[in-house]
This record gives sequence, C-alpha cells and structure tokens, in this order.
Amino acid sequence: MKKRLLLTVAMLFIAALILSACGPKEAALGSEENPIVWSFVPSGEMERVSAGAQHVADLLHEETGLYFRTNVATEYAGVIEAMCSDPPEAHMGSLATFAYVLAADRGCAEAALVSVRYGSPTYNGQIIVRADSGIQSVADLKGKTFCRPDPLSTSGWIIPMLTMRAAGIDPETDLAQIVDAGSHDAVVAAVYNGDCDAGATYVDARSRIEEDHPDVMDVVVPIEITPPIPNDGVQFVPSMPQDLRDKIVQGLLAIAQTEEGQAALKEAYQWNGLEVHDDSFYDPFRQVLQASGLDIESLMQDK
Repeated sequence: MKKRLLLTVAMLFIAALILSACGPKEAALGSEENPIVWSFVPSGEMERVSAGAQHVADLLHEETGLYFRTNVATEYAGVIEAMCSDPPEAHMGSLATFAYVLAADRGCAEAALVSVRYGSPTYNGQIIVRADSGIQSVADLKGKTFCRPDPLSTSGWIIPMLTMRAAGIDPETDLAQIVDAGSHDAVVAAVYNGDCDAGATYVDARSRIEEDHPDVMDVVVPIEITPPIPNDGVQFVPSMPQDLRDKIVQGLLAIAQTEEGQAALKEAYQWNGLEVHDDSFYDPFRQVLQASGLDIESLMQDK
C-alpha cells in the first residue's frame, strides 16, 4: 500500500512537470504577441514625429517580418528610463547625442546606426533670437528668457549651456528664465512669437515652421553656430539578440534606399539616410564634455 502511494505521488509529480513544460511560454520578441518597442524622443512636433515613426516601423515590418510598437516620449529622459528599466520597457531607441551618451554610460544602450542629414552624420546647433531683439552675441543673453527643447537636448541645451559658460554667463543665475518648450519646433515658434528672447535648436529647425510662418528666416536669426555634433540614430538595449539587431539594421538600411522609406525617415526626424556606427563614433563628443568639466550624471539626477 505504501509503495503504491509513493508510486502515485511520483506519477503525479512527473505529470505536473510535463504539464508545466508544455504550458504557455512567452512569445518570441518581434512576434505580433510580443512586438519590439521602439521609443523616440520628441525632437519635433509630436504628431509629426509619431506619424513618421509609425510609418518607418510599418515599412520595417514589411521588410523584416518583425512586429514593432512605436511611441514618442514626452521628454528625452523618458526614453532613457524605458531602456534602462529591468526588464526594458523599450528595446530600441532613437536618442539624441547627449541622451545616448548618458544611456550608454549607464549600460542601457548600444549604438547601431547614425542618421545622415544633408550628406553628413554630424550636425550643428544654433542659438536664435528675433532680428529686432537687439541681441547680437551670447554675452547679450544675460537677463534674458531662454527657450530650450529639453534639458537633455544636445544642440538645444547642453552645447549652448557650455557656450554661455565660456562667454561668462552662468545659465542658472544669469538668465531671467529657462523655458522647456518641448521640441525644437516649439523653440523656434516661441522666439518668433516673442515668448522667449532667445533659444537653441539644431540647424535649421526654423524650416519646420516655415509653412505657417513664411517670414521666419528673416524674423528669427542665429547669433551663434556650434561646432559639429554627432547625429542621433538607432540604438538597442544590450539584451537585444544579435540576430534581431542584424535583421533590423539591414532592414532600415534597405528602406532608407527607397523613396517611401526616405519620405518616412524625413517625416519623423528629417533623416536623409543612415550609416552603421558603433559607440566609438561618440568618443570625440565625450571628450568635449569631459574637457568642459560637466557632470553629465548630475543632469540626469536633476530630472
């Protein structure tokens, strides 16, 4: 009787193991049930970026067979946190330069592709004012209201902040107010409308509002152009399997060669193309930050 009871218990245990092994498993990443999450920063007008991002993802699905879910964060830090969470809330990101360096230094992002605009994988930033403002140099910004797209925007804040410091202006104490406009487009509009005395964007974000304000190039003018800055691009979380990375990278490079793909990339981020680059591409920018003495982690903590 005792042996029969032990045998029954053993059989039930084995059956339970078999059932658990045959139970539901998490769907493969990139399947319709478990899509790859691709997060974008709000570089421009939210609806435009969102529509362009989804269009790119749809084309990438057609090219690779993988499924994607896109989202546009309300701020740059949101994408960093999504990639740094455990487990990741985003598997891919399109981070701007400084935000990428932050995420990479935290071990949350690895560069795969860098965008190309106007034939170059680098770009310039600009500090802009109204032409009739009387502001002619960075030194004239003291006591003025300054618009930035986001505290972690490279061309919209990090480099302009360092430029102001080099000109003897402490942005935290010498500016009358710092306004987070939410996007580069919004910074241009705020300066155009006189809501901010000055602002910073990439060159040339003014064109993004030119359809609504045809005279923007005359009304809003740059007083400072930054040195070249590495472009934004496409990054993966370290846990992303290499075979999926390779398929996505090749898929994006393929659609960037098509007319429809180029239109979608331009709609989202004004990308004209993509190049393969790893993390070392950003090393010269890191050296600039280190030479400035800027504590980049403190900026993230302030968020």
